Amino acid sequence: MAVPQERIDPGPLTVHGDTSAYRDLLSHDALAFLASLHRRFDTHRRVLLAARAERQAGWDAGALPDFRADTRAIREADWQVAPIPPALRDRRVEITGPVERKMVINALNSGAQVFMADFEDSSTPTLDNQLDGQRNLIDAVAGTIAWDSPEGRRYRLGAEPAVLVVRPRGWHLPERHLEVDGEPMAGALVDFGLFVFHNARALHRRDRGPYFYLPKLEAMEEAALWDAVMAHAEGELGLPHGCMKATVLIETLPAAFQMHEILHALRERVVGLNCGRWDYIFSYLKTLRRHRDRLLPERGQVQMTVPFLKAYSELLIQTCHRRGAFAMGGMAAQIPIKGDEAANEAALEKVRGDKLREVRAGHDGTWVAHPALVPVAREVFDRHMEGANQLGVLRPDVAVTREQLLAPACGTITRAGFDNNVEVALRYTAAWLEGLGCVPIHHLMEDAATAEIARTQLWQWLHYAAEPGERNDCVPLEFADGAPIDMALFDQLLAAHAHRLRGSDLPGASRADEAATLLAQLTHASQLGAFLTLPAYELLA
Repeated sequence: MAVPQERIDPGPLTVHGDTSAYRDLLSHDALAFLASLHRRFDTHRRVLLAARAERQAGWDAGALPDFRADTRAIREADWQVAPIPPALRDRRVEITGPVERKMVINALNSGAQVFMADFEDSSTPTLDNQLDGQRNLIDAVAGTIAWDSPEGRRYRLGAEPAVLVVRPRGWHLPERHLEVDGEPMAGALVDFGLFVFHNARALHRRDRGPYFYLPKLEAMEEAALWDAVMAHAEGELGLPHGCMKATVLIETLPAAFQMHEILHALRERVVGLNCGRWDYIFSYLKTLRRHRDRLLPERGQVQMTVPFLKAYSELLIQTCHRRGAFAMGGMAAQIPIKGDEAANEAALEKVRGDKLREVRAGHDGTWVAHPALVPVAREVFDRHMEGANQLGVLRPDVAVTREQLLAPACGTITRAGFDNNVEVALRYTAAWLEGLGCVPIHHLMEDAATAEIARTQLWQWLHYAAEPGERNDCVPLEFADGAPIDMALFDQLLAAHAHRLRGSDLPGASRADEAATLLAQLTHASQLGAFLTLPAYELLA
C-alpha cells in the first residue's frame, strides 16, 4: 500500500508517512544513529534469515532439528554468564503489555518486579503506534508519564515502578516507513535504536541497563548479532561495554536445541532465558509442518505438562542455572471475568496451578498479562521460593533428549476447538489491522502468538485431512462423530464469524472482511505462510 513520502532534511534516511508530530524523536542525530545500525548490521541480518529458510527447507524435506555437532564443546565446557545486575536479581513476577500510554502506566504501577514493554507480539506496528510507544517510554524513563481519561480519571507513575525491559520486534519484521539507501530498515533495529538513543544514558546513570527481551531467535548466530548491535550502540553512545543486558525468549523449536550456545553468544550481557510458551507451540507446528506424525491437538489440550513442553521447560531451567542465568516461566493469559465470581475463581485457580508448577520446577519468575494476576502469581512464588531466585536449583535429574523435545502430544480436534481457532484467528487479525495488538477473547488475552497457533493448526489439519497418507492415531483428523475436517466447513465458519464480527462493536469490526480474506488465502494456500503478521503488515494504512 503506497504511503506519502517525506524527506527528512538532510538526514541519512527516507521517512515515509506523516512524522510532523515526532520531530523530537526523529532528529537528525537519531536518524543518523539508526542509519549506522542499518549499514553495519542489516546485510548480516538478511544472511541469517536466508539461513533460516534453508534450514526449514531441510526439515520440510524430512530432516528433524537436533543438537549441533559443531558446538558440542560449548555445551560441555564449564563457563558462566556475567554477573546479574542488582535491579534484575528478583524477577518473580513480570507483567507484559503493549506500549500504549495508559497500559504503560498501569503495568509500571502493577506491583510486578519487571514490566516488559512490547513493540512486538502485542503491538500493531503502525507508524503512530511505534513512535507513540517510543515517546511513552521516554516519559516513563523520565518519570513524567501521565494520562487523563476522557472521564477525568488521572493516571500517574507511582513511587516504586517496575524495572523497565523493552522487547523490540523480531529479526524477520521490516519497518517500511524508514528506508536507508532504498531498503526498509529492520523493525528490530528501529525499536532498539530509537529507545537506546533517547534513553540509554539516563537508564545507565540509574543502574537500569538499558534492559531488553530478545524475541524469535532461532540460532546462536542470531544472538551473536544482537550482541554485536548492543556493543556497537554502547560505543556510539559512550556507555560501558556490557551495560546493556538481555533476556532471550526461547520461543522457537530450533532455539531449544541451542540454549547453551545462545547464552554463550551473549555471555557478557545475558541475564536469562524465558519459556515463551505460545510462540514455542507455534514454532513447533511451523517447523514440523511437513511431518504428518507431529500434528498437535487443539490448543486447549496442549498444556505445559505435555511431554515436549515439559522437557523444554526443564531443559531451560537446567541450562540456565548451570550457567548462572535466570530461567523465567511463561505467560498466564487469563484476564478477570467480571460478573461471574465462580468462573473468575476457576480461572485464577488455573493460574495458581500453573505458577505452582513453575516455581516447583525451579523457575526464577513468571509472566502475567493483566495487573490483577500480579498478586496471584506473587503469592505462589513468595510461598515457594525462599530467596530472590532459584539459581541453586540445578536439576541434575534432567536429561532431555532430541526425541523428547520433538515428541508429539496426542489428543483430539473437537468441533468447538476447530471453531475457536477460526474465531480467534479472525478476530485477532481484524483487531490487529485496526491497530490493536492484544485483544481479549473469551477471557484470554490473545496476541500474535496465539493467533499464529490458531491459523497454523487450521492449515495443518485441513491440508493433511485432504491429502492421502497414513492415519495419525495420535491426533485423528476427524471429529469424534466421524464427520470430516474440510475446507467447506472452514469457509462456512469463517464467513459466519466474519458476519458476526462485522455487525458488532468488538475490536476489528471495521476490518472483518479484510481479515477474513487474508485468512482464507493463507489457509487455502498450498504452503504454510511463515508469519501471519508479514502479509497483514501490507494491509496496514
